[in-house]
Amino acid sequence: MTDEHLDRLVRDADPYRSEVIGRLDGAEQILLEEIVSQPNTQRRGFAWRTVAALAAAAVVTTVFAASAALRERSDDVRVNPVVPSTTAPADTVLVYSAAVLQAAEKTPRLLIGEPGWKVTTVYGFSKKDGAIQFENAGRKLEMNWYPAKQYDRYHKDRLGVSAPERVKVDGRAGDLFTYSASDFAVMLTPRDGTFVELRTGEAWTRQTFDQVLTVIKHVDVRTWLAALPSSIVTPGRVEDAAKKVLADVPLPPGLDLSVLEDGGSNDPYQFGAKVTGLVGCGWVAEWKRAKEAKDEDAAGKASAALRSSRNWKVLNDMNAEGDWPEVFWDVADKIADDDLPRGFEKGIGC
Repeated sequence: MTDEHLDRLVRDADPYRSEVIGRLDGAEQILLEEIVSQPNTQRRGFAWRTVAALAAAAVVTTVFAASAALRERSDDVRVNPVVPSTTAPADTVLVYSAAVLQAAEKTPRLLIGEPGWKVTTVYGFSKKDGAIQFENAGRKLEMNWYPAKQYDRYHKDRLGVSAPERVKVDGRAGDLFTYSASDFAVMLTPRDGTFVELRTGEAWTRQTFDQVLTVIKHVDVRTWLAALPSSIVTPGRVEDAAKKVLADVPLPPGLDLSVLEDGGSNDPYQFGAKVTGLVGCGWVAEWKRAKEAKDEDAAGKASAALRSSRNWKVLNDMNAEGDWPEVFWDVADKIADDDLPRGFEKGIGC
């Protein structure tokens, strides 16, 4: 497995992406590659919707030691949804903040112009990377975009999958790579500072993929936003959404929720992971501080707060969709046992 494979796995699994992978040293990278090198034939949700790979990365240091040892302002814009996949009635007037419009302007904004497809997951797109997943009758199609400067490296990596076949998507040139008879990817050439990779999931054939490629279209900002489910947490809704997530969650000292505003738009699962990861890391930091200062009362409070995470509504709601809660609880259990291996908290983005 190459570094590009690893980058994608960790990026898809972790709400904090580069902030975590950037802290893995060479040995950790190598071991993580070995851990996640087996083919994933049964994807669980969007881009795994799991942080299992990161959990593995987080314990790398421990393995070595053990073997010796993520309100509307006055300038809001009202638009009418025009995409069949939107959950709003056709005559509904939607309101988007300027921040949302600006974020959407920076995305590739590709939609599938065929009845039945709906957006089920949106992740990020606050800068030059992000992802969106569409589903229809058991088929899934992910669209991930990255900074254009990374195109050559990703393309070189995909050459190890198969020989490329030239295709076009809404007039844009791209290369199609075949992973298997039911698994395909298309890398589009860079445009406006990003490039897009389309990746199939579940019940596809080459014929059905080729057909869908012909109906993918680049759309304007209003059309794009109208296609997103109402559950998506956009920049203008972060504060209210965070309050709901944190309704029964004890907050660590000095928690700064303003950093969530930089996370772009996210579906509830990804947003829940961002918020709980921020809280969890705050409590881990407080626990470490207290232990070093020999402040047993503060350490006990931090431990109790993390232990209570098994009762947090947000994590229990998320548990059926992916593995983030399990990884979070693993960290909490280590704290409760007063035995947090060095680097283990990286699994929740600390």
